[in-house]
Amino acid sequence: MKLPLPPVPDALKPKPKRPGEAERVHPLDQVKEAGVATVDWVDERTSLSGGLRWVMFRKVPKGTNWFYTLGSASLFAFLSQAVTGVFLAMYYDPSITNAYESTRHLTNEVFLGEFVRGMHRWGSSVMVILVFLHMARTFFFGAYKYPRELNWIIGVVLLILTMTMSFTGYLLPFDQRSYWATVVGVNINGTGPLVGPFLSDFLRGGAEFGSTTLSRFYAIHMLLVPGGIAAMIGAHLYLVTRLGTTAPPWLRAKRSDEDAV
Repeated sequence: MKLPLPPVPDALKPKPKRPGEAERVHPLDQVKEAGVATVDWVDERTSLSGGLRWVMFRKVPKGTNWFYTLGSASLFAFLSQAVTGVFLAMYYDPSITNAYESTRHLTNEVFLGEFVRGMHRWGSSVMVILVFLHMARTFFFGAYKYPRELNWIIGVVLLILTMTMSFTGYLLPFDQRSYWATVVGVNINGTGPLVGPFLSDFLRGGAEFGSTTLSRFYAIHMLLVPGGIAAMIGAHLYLVTRLGTTAPPWLRAKRSDEDAV
């Protein structure tokens, strides 16, 4: 036999409506309903909810800790570089006569220009460090083994692209330090076997450093490398979702009674 429910206090009971009074709807409820209706409208035409559920709602191994956030931190660093890079490109002039002056103008005269350039400059170092730490975690946790070998190869390609983006971006201020550091870096590349000399000629855009070199570095830094990184990140995240993540090496799977027999 079920006991009767306790009576609802009078303070919690809705007030009776007056005759002819319309029902009041809170503005926040209207905003919430409009948002839900918009999401439903988009999902009905794209069916994105299934893919989002597949990506977001998945099992993770026991023992997952802060080491597993290095990949997300690397992704956030890349997005930060992309956003700040777009704002910097609005004021940058990739020519040997105006590159340094446009950088100086951006740093000293544009509103928040020094802040955005500082975020982009130091963010490149942070991204390189995070990618190295993420790959170190993957290596020491044994997450490169079967069936995740392809994801490890994609991670190596992402590391190379990250270093390339850092190297090509160093020349863009076109001051004395960045110019001669790039000269040294390109000459080091030229000492590589077989493809070294061809790679140096490709980066310089000819036999000597000049306007073609700066424009080529700018195109590689702004278009080629970010597009490759975005594509590799998409493939990387797909494989992570498809194959899952590995448990820390200090955790062992418990054997069931059937396996023990």
